[in-house]
Amino acid sequence: MNRFTQTMKITEDVVLGENKPVLFAGPCAVESFDICIEIGSTVKELAEKFGFSYVFKASFDKANRTSSGSFRSIGMDKSLEVLQRVGKQLNVPLVTDIHESYQAADVAEVVDVLQIPAFLCRQTDLLLAAGNTGKAVKIKRGQFMAPEDMQYAVTKVRSTGNDHVCLTERGFSLGYHNLVVDMRGLPIMRQFAPVVFDITHSVQQPGGQGGTSGGQREFAPFLARAAAATGVDGFFIETHPEPAKALSDGPNLIPLDKMEAFLGMLKESWELGRKYQDFSVK
Repeated sequence: MNRFTQTMKITEDVVLGENKPVLFAGPCAVESFDICIEIGSTVKELAEKFGFSYVFKASFDKANRTSSGSFRSIGMDKSLEVLQRVGKQLNVPLVTDIHESYQAADVAEVVDVLQIPAFLCRQTDLLLAAGNTGKAVKIKRGQFMAPEDMQYAVTKVRSTGNDHVCLTERGFSLGYHNLVVDMRGLPIMRQFAPVVFDITHSVQQPGGQGGTSGGQREFAPFLARAAAATGVDGFFIETHPEPAKALSDGPNLIPLDKMEAFLGMLKESWELGRKYQDFSVK
């Protein structure tokens, strides 16, 4: 199985697909500047300690909630202002989701990476709009998509002349509120672009709490170690100082006070995976 060798440049100092794993981490949603800066400051320090490049993550709008009564946003303009302040104060790159083509250009003025949500990974106009910004594009594999079919999403972005694109794994949907991760999908997708493993949403239970999503964060360490051992290029983790009080996706967030031990474990597994990434029995 061939391994894609091209990298995804995020900034001059942060490159996905080289010899240093990239950590995309932060709260699920922009709740406030105080929450974002607390999380970002802590995670940045831990990322430096364990040898991860760090990209701060928070969504400016949760447009894909199960129920219309779920928290969505403090407002696009206010959220982007918070993200910009965090990025400047911490001197870190930023990633956030876009859901509509018209959002791409304005959001790209603030962030370094545009993330395409899983359910929207086939939306041609959205992918082209993201690619046309020239910013790095991070595409989540749809819960309904075969790993090999994600090459076409990558091709759509690259058709704009933008080669800075990666794929993200977050599990297959089999119904009954469960997601299942097939680890074979990671090396399959790695044939087309660098790959990030979404630890948080792989343990999510969509709609599992009757209109809101549940989660099984107790399984996060097992899936994280398994994915790291495949030699993926980066990791996506949502965290919060008080997950039970988080405004979005609380049940599957990693508690902020557990992140130090979690990242230490993750880096050890990643280094083991890299050691054997070229091993083959074919």
